[in-house]
Amino acid sequence: MRIFIAGFIGAIVFFIWGAVAHMVLPFGEMGMKVATNQEATLGALQSAGNSGAGVYMVPGMSAEAYRDDAQREAFIAKYKDSPGAFIVYDPSPNPVVSSMAPNLLKQFISGYFVCLLAAWIMASSAAGFATRVAMGGAMGLLAWFATNIPYWNWYRFPMDFTVGALLDYGLGLLIASIPMAWWLGRSR
Repeated sequence: MRIFIAGFIGAIVFFIWGAVAHMVLPFGEMGMKVATNQEATLGALQSAGNSGAGVYMVPGMSAEAYRDDAQREAFIAKYKDSPGAFIVYDPSPNPVVSSMAPNLLKQFISGYFVCLLAAWIMASSAAGFATRVAMGGAMGLLAWFATNIPYWNWYRFPMDFTVGALLDYGLGLLIASIPMAWWLGRSR
């Protein structure tokens, strides 16, 4: 039961940190840009003939075409000096525009599972308070390295976005680990 409570306490702190990182500090918005001509951008996405919701790389080519040497070489020659875009596209309306409540609930629940797992790992150790806090920070760093560094490397996510993710999630889990480590270290 103490692991579930530690996870819940951590989730509350993690969620509050996320709010602070996004609404007070610039961490949650680092690297994010707003298209200056949104109507033209949306029109181009809608008229591009995309095959529904998905992640699109522009320029991009299918795996089958990439395996063909001639097609791959022609693609490289044509686009080697082109800009690129990584687009998360969904043709259906974005519900966050009208209400963030469902997304905030999903964010809290996912944060609870992150903190619950972190609490379980911390509780599995006979370590003291400082080591448990360091374990939480290490888990945040591990998640960042496993996710955001590949996005920066392969999909060209901006470095400021990548650093912002570290400050948002990595630092957030470190901060959330403080009350979790305290709760787990209490006498039963």
